[in-house]
Amino acid sequence: MECLRCGTCCTAPDITAMGKPLGVRCAHLTDTMQCAIYDERPAVCRGYRPDEICLSIAAPTMGERVEKYLRLFDM
Repeated sequence: MECLRCGTCCTAPDITAMGKPLGVRCAHLTDTMQCAIYDERPAVCRGYRPDEICLSIAAPTMGERVEKYLRLFDM
């Protein structure tokens, strides 16, 4: 599955390696939903692959996508 460029994986989960808290947009996520440090991104980000979760949290806004993501993982 190709990336949907929804930005949820860069917003909903915490990224300890970058000090990014749960539900907060990563400082490196651009307005075009691309990673500004793609070549230097941490291993946790490199390991992410789009899957059925991306489709199950689809929503019109980032807030709605993050809410669905957090609910999916009981966070």
